[in-house]
Amino acid sequence: MTRARALKQVIRARAAKTGERYTTARRHILRELNEKSSVSAQGAQGARGAVRAAVSTKGGLSDAKSIEKTGHDLAHWFDVMDRFGGVEKGHTALTTHLYENYKVPGWYVQGIVVAYERARGKRVMNQKCDGSFEVSVSKIIAANVPALVKALSDPKQRRRWSTNADATLVKALEAALKDKKSKGFVMKPNGEARYRYKWDGMTVQFNLYPKGPGKTSIVAQQTLPGADAVEPYRALWKAAFAALAQTL
Repeated sequence: MTRARALKQVIRARAAKTGERYTTARRHILRELNEKSSVSAQGAQGARGAVRAAVSTKGGLSDAKSIEKTGHDLAHWFDVMDRFGGVEKGHTALTTHLYENYKVPGWYVQGIVVAYERARGKRVMNQKCDGSFEVSVSKIIAANVPALVKALSDPKQRRRWSTNADATLVKALEAALKDKKSKGFVMKPNGEARYRYKWDGMTVQFNLYPKGPGKTSIVAQQTLPGADAVEPYRALWKAAFAALAQTL
């Protein structure tokens, strides 16, 4: 029986016993598991004779989601990775170890390892496993994917919103789209779209995801020269997306 199926059975059993809705029972079960794991983790730390300083795991997988998807909290997986020598062995070895030896679903392996690396001081917010930095900004826009692609790539459409966006950001996008080597936005069979280009040696990638009738999630991911560039570029993208959303 998979961990996820076992967790669902526990939740259904509580719901049947208490008369609660499934979602309410799930919330209580996850909270109880989290509280138990917290006590267990504190006891384990005391037994080792040292308590690590609290370090934020923000950006990685949450404790509740780890329990839901793997049957174990983050403290359990941190202990597994510590015993493996995770701090020294690095990101790729850790993800392979959890995926191959513990059958952690691939989608959640990355989040657990990122949380571990941040808790152990190996990575800070917006830092990738290779030590470089990246910022990611997203927004839901009231337009379908083709309309949003046109607003970004068509010069006339772009002028409607770009006057309220950073001029340097807009010029970089325009220059990339005008480049003879550029193929523009790539539309996928599932309705998604993507576009990647260079901006002053940095890489920008747009990903557009359909979010129901007339709605699209637009995500911009940009590599950065360092941690001090995160917030300035985040602000530029937020302002550009706000202008885009207001126009559409």
